[in-house]
Amino acid sequence: MTVSQFKKIKLPDSPGVYFFLSSKKEIMYIGKATSLKTRVKSYFDKDIKEKRSVLIEKMVKEAKTIEWQETDSVLEALLLETNLIRTHKPRYNTFSKDDKSYNHVVITKEDFPRVLIIRAKDLAQTGEKEYKYIFGPFPSGLLFKEAMKIIRKLFKFYDKNAKFDTRMSKMRKGKLDFNTQIGLYPENVTKEEYARTIRHIKLFFQGKKKQIIKELTAEMQKLAKKERFEEANDVKKKIFALQHIQDVSLIKDESRLYRDDKTMRIEGYDIAHMGGKNMVGAMVVVERGEPNKQEYRKFTIKSVDHSNDPAALKEVLQRRFTHDEWQKPDLLVVDGNQIQKRVAEQVLRELNLVIPVVAVVKDDTHKPREIIGAKKLLELYQKEILLANGEAHRFVLSFHKQKRSKSFLNNT
Repeated sequence: MTVSQFKKIKLPDSPGVYFFLSSKKEIMYIGKATSLKTRVKSYFDKDIKEKRSVLIEKMVKEAKTIEWQETDSVLEALLLETNLIRTHKPRYNTFSKDDKSYNHVVITKEDFPRVLIIRAKDLAQTGEKEYKYIFGPFPSGLLFKEAMKIIRKLFKFYDKNAKFDTRMSKMRKGKLDFNTQIGLYPENVTKEEYARTIRHIKLFFQGKKKQIIKELTAEMQKLAKKERFEEANDVKKKIFALQHIQDVSLIKDESRLYRDDKTMRIEGYDIAHMGGKNMVGAMVVVERGEPNKQEYRKFTIKSVDHSNDPAALKEVLQRRFTHDEWQKPDLLVVDGNQIQKRVAEQVLRELNLVIPVVAVVKDDTHKPREIIGAKKLLELYQKEILLANGEAHRFVLSFHKQKRSKSFLNNT
């Protein structure tokens, strides 16, 4: 699709989900937006390849038309996007199918079902048959956490790790009572009432808010006829909350491209040694602006026995990319200068991988002095780049200290 073809499409300035379609009306890509107009327009920027990826640039060129579906809130756009990707599995939404660290929301099969957050790799181990309902995958990070906070305000549910039973310890009972008192858990709810709440949670995750409002409106009218006005007013408040979802925390700056339709995975690398001895490397991961420590990796350098940081970095990257089961990064951050940057770019070229690289140059006190890389990436992700670099340095020094201690003990 060309820019001139796109300009003929009149997109609304409202939240929703958009679809890039092929000439055969196949859904190629699905995304969500705070503003459909602004979000989709960004795909036709001249530097889309640098901002996003070669794959997304290719998708835009192949697309023949764009369709969309408006939602009442950004939260509903997030849920609708996830459901549609899971249903249609568009070929350019590969990140949503591959990442084992992505979250799922599950509802258990119990008298008082719990609503739990489970990572994809853990769900694969337990099996989907263990749960009554499963929703997701949702990218891990701040956006998902904020979304769950909003959902918790709309529906009070149990999320204890342990099942409810008569053998509950005093500590567990105390936590249950405390969470009830502060409004996180339901209060004095019957099995039937709680089952209705679970049903509404299910409908909400399925994008059927109107059906929930219809059922609540009927319930409110019945209560009013019975002159149970206080209860009817409580239901009225629920309806109002659903109709006016406060999701300001989910609204992102549309210019920060990766933020509202994919997890920007930044990997940071650093090398540590003492005069070439006990040389180690480390890889850290930053997603959605925060460290994902479950994805951190350590490397003991095997091919270098003297002080040569670029050679050690080359070994680390070569070993890292032999792991096809690890999600590929969208950006590499190396500690060093142009030498380290060129080494990383050389490894990527040899592996036919198109991933941008930036290098963080340090001063004499080992504080960041300069970042070398594409200007647009530095504008969009300076904070995350520095976070990845700082985490890589901290993590590799910790690993190197362990190595030194072990080496010292072995020599005494």
